[in-house]
Amino acid sequence: MGVAKAITAQEGSWLHGLSGLFVKPPRLQIAALCFRPGDGEPEILLVSTRDTGRLILPKGWPETDRPASETALVEAYEEAGVVGAADPRPIGSFRSFKGLADGIRIRTKVLVFKIRFEKQLKTFPEVGERECHWLPLSQAMEKADEPALRRFLRKHRNDLT
Repeated sequence: MGVAKAITAQEGSWLHGLSGLFVKPPRLQIAALCFRPGDGEPEILLVSTRDTGRLILPKGWPETDRPASETALVEAYEEAGVVGAADPRPIGSFRSFKGLADGIRIRTKVLVFKIRFEKQLKTFPEVGERECHWLPLSQAMEKADEPALRRFLRKHRNDLT
């Protein structure tokens, strides 16, 4: 009996070790947390997704030829026409899912950079494809469609200065 238990324990740890080969690491996305002064609290920019209209932060895939903070600036401009200054270091991250055109959802890690709002242009690459919503932080924490983003905003509400 002791030998059978030892073999089962070895097989169990061997199988557990193999499971890591089949679990893909999350894909990285870069997000822009655009904010500006508001009445009593900062306002946060949420944009609608093109397909379902969910409210999210502007975000996209990292680009190998530029720093991640610059990618955040590009996403803010392309998706919402926002021009601003990006902090060079991320404020934090959260987990999300990216829906692909074929219906597949992939797990992502979203690295978030603060963007201090300077202006919003009337024309930008995705104008007409998304809606832009500037919301007081307390409303953005409620209206964001990703639970992890709502938690992220609550956790970092004092970091938006």
